[in-house]
Amino acid sequence: MTLRVTNSLTGERERFEPADPESVLLYYCGLTTSDPAHLGHARGWVHVDVMHRWLEHLGYEVRHVENFTDVNEKIVARVGEAGDSEADVAESYISEIIADMRSLHLRRAEVYPRVSEHVPEIVDLVATLVEKGYAYEANGSVYFDVTAFDDYGKLSNQDVDELDAQGSDDERAEKRNPADFALWKAGGVDPAEITDHQHDGAAPAAEACRTADTWDSPWGEGRPGWHIECSAMSMTHLDETIDIHVGGQDLVFPHHENEIAQSEAATGEPFARYWLHVRLLDAADEEKMSSSLGNFETVAGAVDAYGPNAVRTFLLSTAYHNEAVYSQATMNEAIERWERLERGYERAVEACDSVDARTKVTDDDLRDAVETTHEHFTAGMNDDFNTRRALAALEALVSAVNTHVDGHDAYDYRGLRLAVETLEDFGGGIFGLALGDSGGGEVSVAEDLVELVLSVREQERDAGNYERADELRDELEALGVEVQDTDDGATFRFE
Repeated sequence: MTLRVTNSLTGERERFEPADPESVLLYYCGLTTSDPAHLGHARGWVHVDVMHRWLEHLGYEVRHVENFTDVNEKIVARVGEAGDSEADVAESYISEIIADMRSLHLRRAEVYPRVSEHVPEIVDLVATLVEKGYAYEANGSVYFDVTAFDDYGKLSNQDVDELDAQGSDDERAEKRNPADFALWKAGGVDPAEITDHQHDGAAPAAEACRTADTWDSPWGEGRPGWHIECSAMSMTHLDETIDIHVGGQDLVFPHHENEIAQSEAATGEPFARYWLHVRLLDAADEEKMSSSLGNFETVAGAVDAYGPNAVRTFLLSTAYHNEAVYSQATMNEAIERWERLERGYERAVEACDSVDARTKVTDDDLRDAVETTHEHFTAGMNDDFNTRRALAALEALVSAVNTHVDGHDAYDYRGLRLAVETLEDFGGGIFGLALGDSGGGEVSVAEDLVELVLSVREQERDAGNYERADELRDELEALGVEVQDTDDGATFRFE
């Protein structure tokens, strides 16, 4: 069965055909690093992670890029609360986000580009749009002219003449059309832009805004607009046209609509062949889970309370294209589902490795269940990455294992071995569940080994053996482990 996906651009379920039959270019809109990551963010992460894993299972080489937005007014609003400057706040939250990603057994993206590292590419892209007549300068800012791009609104099905104004009051006053959007913003951050986003403990708005970064440009000192960043980073690390662009449903307009307009106006090529949108995760009060509403469960809190496997099971229990609800009841259900899978897997392993597993015992029902699981899991994943259907296939296999073990004194070794391998390949390899440590144990072991090396390094430093300590750090970095020394000791992250 061929993979089919629901393309938000056409509204149709379509056969997936990447430009290169051997590889997939995948871009995911990452977080604005102004708050702790919550389960709504994790929903997107985990589903994109499973998409990545399934595409590799189908034989594609996957180039997966996910950005960090580290230049934004909401980040400036956290100055004094989470850092002494915009850059400090962003670094603090990026560190937390990376830890959250690792705790959820996520495959690493090829790169995690940051806006602050790509300002030259952003400036070049804006200059191209100005040169081609799709953008114009006004008082040191640059705006995209939505009336100049004939296809504006094709993703969100919006009519340009009926659109509400985008941007602040000051921006609206200098734009040709109320729906035009900022590509480059003159100057720094206005205190009025951040006051509504500040929490207790934040620095005075004017003081916080003085820490905001600005850059030189052909139009004067300023900062990138929000939408232009993803176009620039995607084209820098992937290509002018990518295969899959994934993001939250709430980003369809204006963010993704604007990405399409500015990218296609600049290159004359389609920006993304398939647009996939992860539906919202609603809190129990039926409002979307969001940082601004304060009705969220952080990733760290959920993982601490329930464990990464129960959290992943909860998030995968609903397909990405369907809305999901987070509550204690739905979380408890996910915990039970994970524990059934874990117990079933462990029971299959124990029976398979027992003296009662025999060569000449055959259970056609068990072997048929394994074959059916392969068929149903594959059909579910190829049906627009329907993780709900795929998870049900694994649960059916666990039921077949339990029926076999309960009903026999001597076990079908081959049937049980196939069941174990199927649960490991699909539950571990595709869903990222740590069945027998097959889904994410390698991350935990790697982290433990790094901690051990850092402990030895600290002992060498205490003993005055600084040259040996530096050698240990260099050896870790050569292996892709970035070490940072802080007042509270050494920290690390995998590059």
